[in-house]
Amino acid sequence: MNKPASFPRSSYRHFLAIDTRWMDNDVYGHVNNVVYYSYFDTVVNEYLIRTGVLDFRNGTTIGLVVETQCNYFAPLVFPERINAGLRVVRLGTTSVRYEIGLFKEGEDQAAAQGHFVHVYVDRQTRRPVALCDQLRAALGTLVMPRDRNPQPD
Repeated sequence: MNKPASFPRSSYRHFLAIDTRWMDNDVYGHVNNVVYYSYFDTVVNEYLIRTGVLDFRNGTTIGLVVETQCNYFAPLVFPERINAGLRVVRLGTTSVRYEIGLFKEGEDQAAAQGHFVHVYVDRQTRRPVALCDQLRAALGTLVMPRDRNPQPD
């Protein structure tokens, strides 16, 4: 299996600084793999809340994660500040594919990168619904063409 190349910061449209925590490290002295997904979730939901398109308490539409994946290139550790980069590479009718890069502060290449896919559903019925215009507009500013990705060696 060919591992993808690490993306540079310029591959992402939005960034969020996240401080690692003592409890993020595992017995091997680096951030545990499951915590990376928490960072992914944090940058996506921070963006959605900040742009006013996620009302997690009262909204009629919610995004359910249906797919996740992560590649690791360099360890992250406590104490360290990371920058989580966010972009959208697919904006569908009812779903969005977010791609996230996690960067050590001051580094240009991602220490880890991955994606997750949200399918937007009605909160009550859990049936897929079309992305509303406000959500589509907010996510549209994050769209980055796939051909901007570096190719694996």
